[in-house]
Amino acid sequence: MSTAQKRNPVGGHVPVAGGLAKVGLSYARELAAEAVQVFVANPRGWATPAGNPAQDELFRSECAARSLPAYVHAPYLINFGSHTPATVEKSVESLRHSLRRARAIGALGVVVHTGSATGGRPREEALAQVRARLLPLLDELTHDDDPDLLLESTAGQGSSLCSRTWDFGPYFEALDFHPKLGVCLDTCHMYAAGHDLAEPGGAHRTLDLLVETVGEGRLKLIHANDSKDVAGAHKDRHENIGAGRIGAGPFGDLFTHPATAGVPLIIETPGGTEGHAADVARLKELRAAAKA
Repeated sequence: MSTAQKRNPVGGHVPVAGGLAKVGLSYARELAAEAVQVFVANPRGWATPAGNPAQDELFRSECAARSLPAYVHAPYLINFGSHTPATVEKSVESLRHSLRRARAIGALGVVVHTGSATGGRPREEALAQVRARLLPLLDELTHDDDPDLLLESTAGQGSSLCSRTWDFGPYFEALDFHPKLGVCLDTCHMYAAGHDLAEPGGAHRTLDLLVETVGEGRLKLIHANDSKDVAGAHKDRHENIGAGRIGAGPFGDLFTHPATAGVPLIIETPGGTEGHAADVARLKELRAAAKA
């Protein structure tokens, strides 16, 4: 792996239906991916499948042999700020499942959405519940090969608990700045929430704000997605790199900020294999240009 790749591996979210290693890593090869992200359960359901031990071991060993960092994305339904007890209980079990499966396949981190304060409850009350139910899960991560938990902010819809960079502050405080806690920064979400990455210097300013809020070394993953909508639209609609409102330039800027050193970029863009491969290639071009 080259020096540029070591600074920022570029890859994508890969499908795994039919076999974590068989299908997921085959897709990754088609993208020429240097990092991968997978689901280990239905992203829109509460089921907690056991997985296939043979596929788990093959995925883990192949990722290690290819120096391919892997990440798990937890199901979308998880919300530790919900006013519905059943949702909170299911969120605990779903996230615990993702964390355990991540360890089994050698993933470095589990991405989870930060959720919202539903039922008209105050943010402080919702964050107190986040602390009560999420902190124990973090404390279960005691093995050397346990993944980090990576908080991903939202586009700012509804009563979101975390959408702007400074919202990570109260969230991290609620969780005692736990050592296994990190951030997954989604460029489309940040842009939709109101951080204008398309402005000159916008990407660097946003990263500066994030570091000021959570400290150095907490940014562990970037979801590199362009946006179909304007800054501050609070709409989570991803677009291919350079084809949306953010444009290609800010993605190149991501490769030059100190906070992103060593941080992989994962695309979650439209287009299937061909579109994904083109986006991975585009990011690699921007990385090479940033290094030049």
